[in-house]
Amino acid sequence: MSAPPRPDADARQNHPARRRGGPLRWLAALLLTALAAIAVVPDLLFGMDRFAPFVQLNAFRPMALAALVVVVVVFALVTVFRRRVWPITAGLALVAVAGASMVLPRAVADPPTAVGAPLTVLSLNVYEGNADVDSLAALIRSEQPDVVAIPESGQRFRSELDPLIAPLGYRSEASTASNRPDVGGVTLAWSDRLGDLRIRVGQSRPFPYIEATGGGLGDLRFAAYHSVAPTRGATDEWRDDLELLRQWCSGPTPAVVAGDFNATLDHSVLRDATAGCDDAASRTGEGLTGTWPNWAPRWLGPQIDHVFSTNGTDAESFRVIDVPGTDHRAILTTLRRP
Repeated sequence: MSAPPRPDADARQNHPARRRGGPLRWLAALLLTALAAIAVVPDLLFGMDRFAPFVQLNAFRPMALAALVVVVVVFALVTVFRRRVWPITAGLALVAVAGASMVLPRAVADPPTAVGAPLTVLSLNVYEGNADVDSLAALIRSEQPDVVAIPESGQRFRSELDPLIAPLGYRSEASTASNRPDVGGVTLAWSDRLGDLRIRVGQSRPFPYIEATGGGLGDLRFAAYHSVAPTRGATDEWRDDLELLRQWCSGPTPAVVAGDFNATLDHSVLRDATAGCDDAASRTGEGLTGTWPNWAPRWLGPQIDHVFSTNGTDAESFRVIDVPGTDHRAILTTLRRP
């Protein structure tokens, strides 16, 4: 007896079970791609990163992107043997490419173009005034910055730091009164090399900023700044805080703003508010070095401490430095004014 005829390729492809698997395959691809996009690029999805919990999630985009790349590689290997999963692989890869295009440029240094006078800026959130004041003073002594922004430092911390740095030729002012806890204040210290500066305290925020003009700064405005953290229930206040950055980045005069912004360049709110400014870390290829929390590896924590300067003022160098007693790392940059 002759063997029964084998079904041809068309018959196999048109098998009911295979046809039923087609829509499910595309539905799975759509669902997984959407979940990946929410995790990695929520700022591209109608500005979802402006709201909790996506604002917190987006602070860790570099790490989420790294995890997604691993998943894409795994699905790519699976696709070699099971071609039907290629829509899932393609969707996840597209999300990974979108995320990489926003993250990786911060790890590539731009050649500086400005050749003007240098301005060295140091910034450190001292964690409610708990940072080791002797270590901060030693850092100022060794690096000799022109200006120092010290978030979460009120009159108490300033009174401990000032006697240590005054002999080094530094003066300081705090943005809050002596009856306010350190967490609510920002201290600005500056070198006598800049001469007599005019100091103004901004009173429109829970964390008053402090601004310096005149003297050796010339037409440059320098602001020591601290934003509210985008904790659950405080995201509206966080967005309002960051909007204040427009007065410097979109203002009529050159400006430098340094401090703790409680936001990374992955947050669309920060990017929008600082349009017209450059980030010193990103300009020097150090934009992926974590500044908080300092107990985490530098490749793991988000970079929420920044030095922004208006276009034309270039960052020449950028370093992240550990200081005991605080959950932040210090940042030190040298800028070149146009």
